[in-house]
Amino acid sequence: MAQRGQRSAKTILMWTGISVLVLVYALFPVFTILATSFKTPGDLGNNTLLPTDWNYTWQNYEMIFVGDAQGLFLTALRNSIGITLIATAIAVVLATLCAYAVARLDFPGKKIILAVALGVSIFPVISVVTPLFNVWRSIGLYDTWIGLIIPYLSLTLPISIWTLSAFFRQIPWDLEYAAQVDGATQWQAFRKAIVPLALPGVFTTAIIAFFIAWNDFVYGISLTSTEAARPVPAALAFFTGASQFEEPTGAISAAAIVVTIPVVLLVLMFQRQIVSGLTQGAVKG
Repeated sequence: MAQRGQRSAKTILMWTGISVLVLVYALFPVFTILATSFKTPGDLGNNTLLPTDWNYTWQNYEMIFVGDAQGLFLTALRNSIGITLIATAIAVVLATLCAYAVARLDFPGKKIILAVALGVSIFPVISVVTPLFNVWRSIGLYDTWIGLIIPYLSLTLPISIWTLSAFFRQIPWDLEYAAQVDGATQWQAFRKAIVPLALPGVFTTAIIAFFIAWNDFVYGISLTSTEAARPVPAALAFFTGASQFEEPTGAISAAAIVVTIPVVLLVLMFQRQIVSGLTQGAVKG
């Protein structure tokens, strides 16, 4: 027993050390950006991690909210929020219907749907940007919200279909049959019996789709040319310093921290639902 307890203590210590290393590895870049966002212009050229003499400043945050970069950043932030929320909502609705059909209905070619979804999800985005750019310019969708929402669906729909199909497969068929015996149609059984049980999966899928669309850079930089639809990740490339001799490192770092805050808040607020949804979808009932 003592030997088993000693082995257990060593295992706990080993996994604790691994967890600490992973946390340091993952959070160190974030900490570096956070520290840079509070540096003065004079400290940005130094190689020190923290501002010299702990001389922190809010100047970079003032620049993106009330200063020279206000118009560029706030407009891009509005675009990111609107485009991402719309793309996420459409992706979740379409993926819910498609995943239910794949998991519950028997029709020819349903396995091909999942194969195609997997193929689309691993297809390199950069390879379709040029033809999409030409098509969008021809039909008038270039530099518009719709012109970004549609490509974002190609990023969010495949993973959403894959995730939700796993949830629908684990829900017992007897619940749907019981609802239909009680007089419900297939649509009513789906809406009132199946979807409520799959809500953890739907919620998890929505969070994942939101993250994917929120962090996109390639489509945002390639399919926009003005502030009309340019999202924040693309807008960061157009930040300028207070003068032509000053790099906008501080302002970009401050904007990156502000953009990261919604993602962190979502994870902290709904981490229990996310973990619950991921674990439920990992096991077929």
